[in-house]
Amino acid sequence: MEDPTELAPAVRSILSAARDRAAEGRTDRVDVDPRDLRAAFDRAEADGRVPVVAEVKPTSPTTDGTRDGDPVALAEGMVAGGAAALSVLTEPEHFGGSVEVLERVRGAVDVPVLRKDFVVAESQLDAVESDVVLLIARFVGDDLPDLLAAARERGFQVLVEVHDREELDAALDAGATTIGVNNRDLAELVVDLGTFESVAPHVPDDATLIAESGIGSPSDARRMRAAGADALLVGSAIMDGDVEANTRALTRAEADGGGRADDEEAAADDETTDTTETPT
Repeated sequence: MEDPTELAPAVRSILSAARDRAAEGRTDRVDVDPRDLRAAFDRAEADGRVPVVAEVKPTSPTTDGTRDGDPVALAEGMVAGGAAALSVLTEPEHFGGSVEVLERVRGAVDVPVLRKDFVVAESQLDAVESDVVLLIARFVGDDLPDLLAAARERGFQVLVEVHDREELDAALDAGATTIGVNNRDLAELVVDLGTFESVAPHVPDDATLIAESGIGSPSDARRMRAAGADALLVGSAIMDGDVEANTRALTRAEADGGGRADDEEAAADDETTDTTETPT
């Protein structure tokens, strides 16, 4: 398990709340018949779209204010904009999410839905049915193999989030096949797209690779794709404004911008660390 003293205060608070919720426990186990995430990405590719996992996120510790509006309507707008899949926050205290919202969204759309939460115990897996669950390697530490197995026993597909080579190695050793590289350092909340570019070359070709955090423009999308991202997980850049138009701008990034390789040279020349706190 991650040493809490090495995390930013906001992240320590999130982790503490997750452990409190895990302690509540559950007795009923879920069994999921999931929608295929990789197939959804492949369909987007075949349709000329960048595979985007668009996130329904009411608020965040690293943003100001909240996004009002019916989450189902927001989710439907994202799908209309071409999102291959959705992510729904279910963390209540810091992100304003709920399992009830996820249930409503998943019932209204036909794309895979990721449950975005901070799972640290097996009991939390039974909170709600989703197609994909998130396990953050830094948070679960040595418990990753057991939690990964427990999630798969229930039918979940699992996105394992990493930030560096050490965490990637742990994820691969645990048997992860869908890897998310978070461009945000949870110790300082600094976002650097170069994080993905440094980790991606070490991910096996047969794994599904998702770039997370800091993707705010079509140029960013093309940069992550040029670095090897099979898909992008995007929250704030989509939630800020017209979600359908924002989603479409990202899903059309390659078609409108000329393809994955357009920004490769610019990305190679860009040595600037993005120190914004734009969340995923």
